Amino acid sequence: MVYLQVRKTLNSNNMKHSLMHSVTGSSGDPNISEFAGVVLFDGTEAVYCDSRNKKLEPRQDWMKKIFSNDTQHLALYTQQCFEDQPKIFRFLISTVKQLLHQIEGVHILQRTGGCEWNENTDEVVGMVQYGYNGEGFLELDLKTLTWIPLKPEAAIIKKEWDTDTIVLKDIESLLTKVCREWLKRYWSYGSSFLQRTVLPSVSLLQKTPSSPVSCHTTGFYPDRVMMFWRKDGEEIHEGVDHREILPNNDETFQITVNLNVSSVRPEDWKRYDCVFHLSGVEDNIVTKLDKTAIRTNWDENNRTSERNTFNSFYLILIYVAFVHFLCLNSGRSQRPFFPLPLKLILFKFHIHCLHYFTPSPGYLQEQLIS
Repeated sequence: MVYLQVRKTLNSNNMKHSLMHSVTGSSGDPNISEFAGVVLFDGTEAVYCDSRNKKLEPRQDWMKKIFSNDTQHLALYTQQCFEDQPKIFRFLISTVKQLLHQIEGVHILQRTGGCEWNENTDEVVGMVQYGYNGEGFLELDLKTLTWIPLKPEAAIIKKEWDTDTIVLKDIESLLTKVCREWLKRYWSYGSSFLQRTVLPSVSLLQKTPSSPVSCHTTGFYPDRVMMFWRKDGEEIHEGVDHREILPNNDETFQITVNLNVSSVRPEDWKRYDCVFHLSGVEDNIVTKLDKTAIRTNWDENNRTSERNTFNSFYLILIYVAFVHFLCLNSGRSQRPFFPLPLKLILFKFHIHCLHYFTPSPGYLQEQLIS
């Protein structure tokens, strides 16, 4: 299942938190779950459900505690995951297919929505967007309570959905009131976990001597970080390639920043270093550009290649000597001494060495039938 991940953002004047849901419905393929959804709090999976496997999983200990303390909240999730939302999505997909004159084939409808809360100002901003078959489709304007088509073919859906004012009012209430209450409640349970700080490990990596050197940092939390290359203590941009922050399976993150060293003289390497800064941590992690510290499999691969080249050359020598012996032997006896299977396999080699002897009439034909 594909879902949009919205992470918390830290500004100089405020802290924002988000509570988002992403649900996916499908039709036309029995191998795909009809309905699946995930709830994300500050970009961290809190709840996952799958109607096909009848699976409802709280993914965090603090979310398990909420369900344990409030069985009605758990019951609400259960009803939404296995009853209400699957029905709604079946209806929505059927409606979209009819309006777009689509009868057969696999079709996927995705909805991503939720709210963002400013902890300092208490302001809440809601959003909801639909995607259809992997592309943005419709987005709700909460100020006008009208749908914005993201593709030309969505205009006909907009016209239909804009007339349902009752549903639009319900969506507005969910995104601005209910979402606010849930977000604040989840924050009261999960803030200690979400405010934790996990320091990373930093490695210098390089594929080949001519490849860029990668400053790879993994295992950090939160994802509010800065990482860059410096020369003589000053941040540099030329020859630097910043990669995006990626999530790990253990809910930490990783990031890589590459440095092109092709034009860096060996004696100048010591002037470069990689700097990693994690929000909330005073000290930076500084890693010097040092050839002895670079992790690479180049030496091992190079040695393996050399061994393979030597072994291949050695086998070729044996093969040439063997064929040479075979040709000489065949020239003397005009009858090979090998048994039938080898004779058939090696017959083609005789063609390349006929200059060693003059075969008797019908010799080649004899080799095939004897």
